[in-house]
Amino acid sequence: MFETQQPSPAVQALDRLVGTWKVTGGAEGTVRYEWMPGRFFLVQHVELTQFGEPVTGMEIIGNLRPFGEPTGTDVVSRYYDSAGNTFDYVYDLDGDRLTIWAGARGGPAYFEGAFDAGDTTLAGAWVYPGGGYASTATRV
Repeated sequence: MFETQQPSPAVQALDRLVGTWKVTGGAEGTVRYEWMPGRFFLVQHVELTQFGEPVTGMEIIGNLRPFGEPTGTDVVSRYYDSAGNTFDYVYDLDGDRLTIWAGARGGPAYFEGAFDAGDTTLAGAWVYPGGGYASTATRV
């Protein structure tokens, strides 16, 4: 028999991302977050320009739960872009601080930012070996 599942609190905490955001900094444009039915997965739609090149893609964010296995504890994602690339991330929201690791949790490439009191701005920076850039998302 199948056990009734509920979305994890860690995934549900990302509800504060739902909506459309104007992104400025090292990448410019808009991102939009919406829930898939059931609220187990958050979908991000990306329309940015970075280093003069268009960045168009979609990201699915949630807990992994392969068939017949328990739900994973990390909030992970896979991003797909119009150039055929895929990128994996790990999300961690601790209070107002959001960390998104590129690849594995604790790796050298990550975004770290903080929400303002009204959840209208998420300001921080992407950091990676040899570089990085500031990034601010403002709710529109």
